[in-house]
Amino acid sequence: MLHADLDAFYASVEQRDDPDLRGRPVLVGGGVVLACSYEAKRAGVRTAMNGRQARALCPDAIVVPPRMEAYSAASKDVFAIFRDTTPLVEGISVDEAFLEVGGLARLVGTPRDIAARLRGRVLAEVGLPITVGVARTKFLAKVASGVAKPDGLLVVEPDAEREFLHPLRVERLWGVGKVTAAKLHGLGVHTVADVAALGESALVSLLGPASGHHLHALATFSDPRRVTPGVSRRSIGSQRALGNRRRSPEELDTILAGIVDRLARRLREGDRTCRTVVLRLRFGDFTRVTRSHTLRTATDRTAALDAAARELLTESMSMILQRGITLIGLSLANLDRDGREQLELALDERDEPHTALAGPGPERDPAALDSALDAVRARFGAAAVGRATQLGRDPGISVPVLPEHE
Repeated sequence: MLHADLDAFYASVEQRDDPDLRGRPVLVGGGVVLACSYEAKRAGVRTAMNGRQARALCPDAIVVPPRMEAYSAASKDVFAIFRDTTPLVEGISVDEAFLEVGGLARLVGTPRDIAARLRGRVLAEVGLPITVGVARTKFLAKVASGVAKPDGLLVVEPDAEREFLHPLRVERLWGVGKVTAAKLHGLGVHTVADVAALGESALVSLLGPASGHHLHALATFSDPRRVTPGVSRRSIGSQRALGNRRRSPEELDTILAGIVDRLARRLREGDRTCRTVVLRLRFGDFTRVTRSHTLRTATDRTAALDAAARELLTESMSMILQRGITLIGLSLANLDRDGREQLELALDERDEPHTALAGPGPERDPAALDSALDAVRARFGAAAVGRATQLGRDPGISVPVLPEHE
């Protein structure tokens, strides 16, 4: 397995395209840091950090506006090289992927050779540094790439897995966040070796069956997952960092509506429907909550998703007003292919999703409205048509995503 991960992706594209930025600390995005170069990271700057805090840590940083079209184009060029290397490519995000190369030894060389050529091609043809981890399993390959960053190559041979993994801190294990790490540290468990020594039954007792079995498997080198190209995502999402200033309910409603518009259009572009709407909030004290609502039937209609999202926001408004808000996000889950949902008989016109849209006068078809808006945006750009409440407002940043059928 190879885990290929572009280094400081957005910032690297900026440094590639502007020679004056090379070797200097670069921040992409002003209010919130969307990405930062390794020169800025060495000063303590991190992605998603408040821009003012980042500039205080790194006064010499150069702030550049994001160029999402450039990042999307670079991602497509890199993935073309991935697929030219092996047909077994599983995209994780626009800047990282797993590649299966175990069957290529007789044709093109060892996994180390393949990884080295891949890195050389990405640098020569796209102009970007990329780190590659090579190992027997997905998990170990990803950990290897994390250890090798930036711009590195690390191979974990099967007979050296224990020597490589066990000395690492427990935070390297997938699924170990701050809460889980604190529990483990409280028991004197600080390294992966400590996790393995603790035993599966103790981990299950401490963390619950799912997390306990999961961490024990990773700590004992058990990860049977294969590279699976073309797997459709089970959810899609988008979020908006809001800074620290107070936001009115009306402003939050407008921001959320813009997120719904983007996600609903992505659903339709991918011929997908969803059943579950998930609202994600981060408060002023940086604690987080999620709230979800499952629809009776799967849909890709903007109006139905907008109504569900606004209901969740209304239910959460008292917490927001009390604690402040720094981030709002929305995910659409339980995705399926368009046309597979169970159809319902409309026994009560109050159940019709288009009734609320129609108002007085002839009924309007929400599908026709969505199709018309999609067509306008496809021809003239996403900003060609929008809600009146969004006029004159910052629409936020739409980050590049993998194609639905990646």
